[in-house]
This record gives sequence, C-alpha cells and structure tokens, in this order.
Amino acid sequence: MASTLATPKTYSVPHFVGKNYEIALNQSIEALLTSLASPDSRNSSSFTSNFLELVQSKADPPLETIWVFAALTYTDPSTPINEPLDRIIAIKDLLQLIISCSASCNSIKSIALVAPVIYILHNFILDLKSLQLGPNKEREVKREIKGVVDSVIGYINVCCNGVEGKIDDLIRPMNDLIRVWIVDNVDSLRVFFPLLSDDTIAKVSVEGFGMVELAGFVVAEAFLLKLCWKIEEEGIGGKMKDELKSWVVGSITGFRNSYFYVTLASMLLEPVLPITSIMNLEYEDGLRKILYDALILVEYSFLSPENLSRLPAAHAKRVNFTKLMVTNEAIDLFREHGEKTKAISFLNAFTNSSLPSQIMNWVRSEIGNEFSNIEPNGSSPRAFLKWMLNIENRGIKIFDNDMSKYRAKLISHNLQEELEQIAKREGGKKPDSDLLFYIDNKGQEEYGNREDEDMNKSLSAAFMAAAHSMESSENGGRKRKTKNGEMTEKVKFVKYNLVGNSAVPRNDDLSSGSEIENPDSDEDMEVK
Repeated sequence: MASTLATPKTYSVPHFVGKNYEIALNQSIEALLTSLASPDSRNSSSFTSNFLELVQSKADPPLETIWVFAALTYTDPSTPINEPLDRIIAIKDLLQLIISCSASCNSIKSIALVAPVIYILHNFILDLKSLQLGPNKEREVKREIKGVVDSVIGYINVCCNGVEGKIDDLIRPMNDLIRVWIVDNVDSLRVFFPLLSDDTIAKVSVEGFGMVELAGFVVAEAFLLKLCWKIEEEGIGGKMKDELKSWVVGSITGFRNSYFYVTLASMLLEPVLPITSIMNLEYEDGLRKILYDALILVEYSFLSPENLSRLPAAHAKRVNFTKLMVTNEAIDLFREHGEKTKAISFLNAFTNSSLPSQIMNWVRSEIGNEFSNIEPNGSSPRAFLKWMLNIENRGIKIFDNDMSKYRAKLISHNLQEELEQIAKREGGKKPDSDLLFYIDNKGQEEYGNREDEDMNKSLSAAFMAAAHSMESSENGGRKRKTKNGEMTEKVKFVKYNLVGNSAVPRNDDLSSGSEIENPDSDEDMEVK
C-alpha cells in the first residue's frame, strides 16, 4: 500500500447501530481507495484514526474494518522495515494486531484476516534470496521466519478448534480489499495470493465468493508455506518423506476444513503446483506424491457423508467431484511411472470409501427416473467420469463451469483411447487379457492391509474372467435371454461392491449400453 495518502473527510463514527455502521465503513473505504489513486496524496493519519474508531465501535467488527486498519497501521512510514530482522518484527506485530482485533470474531473471520500476513511473509522470503547476509545472520533470519510461519499455523489450528459462529458475508469485493495492500498492480490477485493456482484465484471474482472460501484459501497458503519451507530447508528424501507425510495428514485432520481440502486438491489437477517461488522445482514431484497420499488414501471424518450434508450442496458436490478427479489423476500418474502397487492402492481407497455411493446418489438425484438404471461400466474413477460424461451427452448437466477444463481433458483422453483401440484392432495387436487385468498387490503393506490383498485377488479374478468371457464371445460363446426375449452373450462378472468390502455377483441388465458387462481396459485398473 502507498505510504502517503490524501487527507480524507472526517466521518463521525460514534457507536453505530445497524446499517449506519456499514454505511460509514463503505464511505471510509471509498475515500481511502480514491486517495490511493490520487497523485497528490499526503498522509494516512486521519484514515488510521477513522478505522480505529470503526474497530472500537463494535465487539465483532466486520472483516473489512480490521483488514483496512491493519493495512494502514502496518504501512505507517515511521516504521523501519528495511533491516531483515526489523521486517520480521513488523510482520510479527501485524499478526499480533490482527489476532488482538479479531479476538471476539468467529474462527472463519479470524483465519481469513491472516491473508495479508502470508502475503507479506512470502514477499520477505523472496527478498531474502537477494540479500547478502553472512552465515550467522542468515541462520538467525531463517530461524525467525520459521518462528513466524509456525505462529501462523498454530493460530489457524486454534481457530479451527473453536466453535463456529454465524459466518458473515463480505461487504466489499476482494479486489477492493487487496487494493489497500497492493497499489498500482494490474494483476493484484495473482500477487496477493502467491501460493494459489490460477484456476483457484479465478474463483475470487466469481459471484458467491465469500469469507468461508477466503478462509479456505488462507489455510491452504499457510499450509503450503510451512510445508515448502520445511522441504527447502531439510529436503524430501529418506526419513524426511515419512515425517512430511505424517505432518500433512495430521494438519489436514487438525484443520478439519473442507474448503481448505478442496482448494488443495484442486491444485493437484494443475500441471505444476504453485510453489516454485519458494521451493526448488526438483522437489515438486515428491511433494505432489505426498499430497496424493494424504488426500486420497486417508478417510477424513470431516468429509463423511453426514458432515458434508451439513454444508451447502454446491460445495459438498465440489468436494466429492474434486476428490474423484484427483484420484483418477493419481492412478494415471503412477501407472505411467510404472508404480503399479501405488496405483492399485488409490483404486482400493476409492472403491472402499463412501465416495462412489455419494457420487451415485448425487447423480441419480439429478437425472431422475428416466436414466435411473444407468450405472458406471466399472468401479474405477475413470469409469465414473466416463459415465458422467455419457449422461451429459444426453443433455443433463453434471460438471459445473469451474470443472470445464477438466471435462475437456477427459473428452480428449477418451478420444485418444478410442483411436488407440482402433489402431490396435487394425494392426491385429491384442494385449494378453491375464496381464491386462492382473492386479499386483506386492508391496501393499505400506498403505494397505490383509483385506486389501483379498480384494486384489477378487478383483483380479473378476477382471480376468470378464476378459476371457469377452474373448470367448468373439468365437461364439453361450447366450442368454433378456427380458425382451433377445439372445445376448452371457458373461458372469463379479463386480466389487462400491460401498462395502466384499465382491458380489451382478446378474442384472447392463447399465452403460454395452452388451457385455466388463471393465474398460483403462478403467478398472489396466496395468501396463
């Protein structure tokens, strides 16, 4: 924010009642924003005085009041901020000011107010790289930075353990609030949220963005700041990898914030994580794998169907759909890298979780009775995604607008698969079905248990049976009568129960338009 401002009009701000407070707050913010754009600005003392009165006039001030007052206080020109340790002291003072002013606020507002601290701390970490510090001074500064990061994480943890109160709406657009911290920067959103992906930042300007979403962003940034700082300082290999996994899972469990979870998961759908500014790119792949493990392999109680049912329906849908897409991405990634066991562990986690049934129930509630018998042609995330695309092709909207990029990727991937299958048929090449559907459970102990072993055997047997049945049908297999009296090829396929832990036979009619009930080669775990 600019350090000098035009002198504002003085507004009388005694004990406000109802709308009078909001009117005075809006007038003060408008005057401040006008002053920021003025070339002949002078000082900020009158603005600081006005917002201090606004802060003191309510036991639970709006986020905007504390946010602007903190910006005015932090940028006071009399505060020395050039010496590295002095800058850290200023950041600590800012955090303490925000904590003091929001002491009577609910946890969501208190967390959201930490956003400027993370923005300034991130900037300081970037500046540190260009400073010529001696070894001892550098160690001292880094120790202080770690202390501030730990304080932010600790404060957020305390807030997450508090009892929720009423969540207020934002009075002003986020762009206005960011302008009091960043002046003369066209891409201010990108600058203010340096550890969020571009797709995530784009949601800030979408209608309906509110304080609870902002709090989720703040938790995600604080989490990544701590994680990346730790990796940059200590590496990611050996025992450190296990320590990082434990910390990540413990943090997600402690935060218990579904908005944070979906923000973090959405970043894994991007080609590169938004952490390259503070962490060496060589660690990105290792970090991504740690996040996949933590987000997919662990069943968090705060994401249970019961808890999600208490949240807005659109958000609950976003949580489930994002986890579905991320699980599919993880399976594809590890298969491509030849890590078959890990890919299977993600498939197991998906089929054993409540996610398939939640998605089925949501889709059925949307499509009505007309397509109620349509089901996924398999039990993998890819099978579910193809099923949803097929439903959309019938004119029923399933994917939200913010999922359009991933939807396009799925369509492209499906087209590529079809072309490859055509090429194989024309070339006379056919993969061995036993290898195609064999599920390797070697090394499963790291993430699974003995039940996973039994499930793998069951799935392998089912997949190979389906494959052999498809082969026999080409050469003239047994037929069965349908309800309509037509003769179709008979295939006995054991389908894994989407909700339970046992495999059950399915003898009902087919649900996805295929005459043979079978998993697609890319869906129910093709292992190449």
